[in-house]
Amino acid sequence: MDLQSFFISLLNVVCEMAPYLLLGFFIAGVLHVFVPQRFYANYLSRNNKFSVLWAALLGVPLPLCSCGVIPTAIGLRNEKASKGAIASFLIATPQTGIDSILATFSLMGLGFAIIRPVAALITGVCGGLLVNRLVREDDISSIDNCSCEVESGNRIWRVLRYAYYDMLRDIGLRLLIGLIVAALIQVAVPDEFFLSFGSQPLLQMLVILIIAVPMYICSTGSIPVAAALMMKGLSPGAALVMLMAGPAVNLASILVVHKSMGRRFTSIYLMTIVGFAVLFGLLLNATGLDFAVAVQDACCMNESAMPSVFKIVCATVLTLLIIFALMMKFFSKFTTKKTLAPDVTIYRVEDMHCSHCEAAVVRAVEDLPGVEKAKASASANTLTIKGTATEEAIRTAVEGIGYTFKGRK
Repeated sequence: MDLQSFFISLLNVVCEMAPYLLLGFFIAGVLHVFVPQRFYANYLSRNNKFSVLWAALLGVPLPLCSCGVIPTAIGLRNEKASKGAIASFLIATPQTGIDSILATFSLMGLGFAIIRPVAALITGVCGGLLVNRLVREDDISSIDNCSCEVESGNRIWRVLRYAYYDMLRDIGLRLLIGLIVAALIQVAVPDEFFLSFGSQPLLQMLVILIIAVPMYICSTGSIPVAAALMMKGLSPGAALVMLMAGPAVNLASILVVHKSMGRRFTSIYLMTIVGFAVLFGLLLNATGLDFAVAVQDACCMNESAMPSVFKIVCATVLTLLIIFALMMKFFSKFTTKKTLAPDVTIYRVEDMHCSHCEAAVVRAVEDLPGVEKAKASASANTLTIKGTATEEAIRTAVEGIGYTFKGRK
């Protein structure tokens, strides 16, 4: 593996992801600003099969990849959607979309074009039901404390700020780590590695899972790869595993889901995707149907070709936005080192991870007697209070919503 190949792979991954990520962030911003919270409470917040089913049905036709779906899912969660509905949405959405269904039909035939969305829908619903049963749902007050209040000001500006600053500040670093590791995996794993298990379909599936799960590949981009591997002897079941598990999850999404939803949620999310991908793959092989792929239609992506101008522009915009958000997050750690006014006190508060945590802490203390103004910083783990409120009152308010109060800094 040489450095040039790594950077080319990283460029291709970022260019492939950037349009979907920018779209996903924008959808999250629109949901945050324009969609009433009552909508999610009515349709997605109940711990039953209907909210899970609605989430899967909503997600199947959306053209969002496993990374583009993350900000949208976090936006849904912040607007009171249940964990089961979020799991269903996260699992079903990236596996397919209107564009990938049509592309699947053109390259791999009607059978795959039907099986793919049906498998995504069933997997999403089952995963959501498991999460509803095994992951404790937050009560209503906890959800309220983790959501930002309705803000004032121009709505378009609020959409853009939330989409391309607040959310990037929250998940940008983990996203960068996932991109780098994914590029390393793509460069380090030889293409011939997949083709050395031709007579063992189950082993093919396991190898595909080991490589495809951490690696980024979108639902549409996975189609020519799966078609080319089938022409070289990959079983239809193993190809379906790639089409399901590859787009549904990658290392970046695993890190962000773990950060946002917790360990148990992430474990169920991963096991559902992997388990049902293998199950549907085995069922497809057991049918014995011939899923021949037209050689003239199955075209592999040319790694030497430059990405389109549109993708390069999107990648540049995304990179600049991430750099700006992370720089602002880094420099915010030092903003409290200036000389403070006599009525300003800085407290140390731990367990804040994002802008929604900051808003929850501020909202918990801003109505206390003696608090004139409050500002929280997740990156610096600080809560700055202007006013005469007592430390004990601040402690009670902060610990009452589940954060760790460490006293004056």
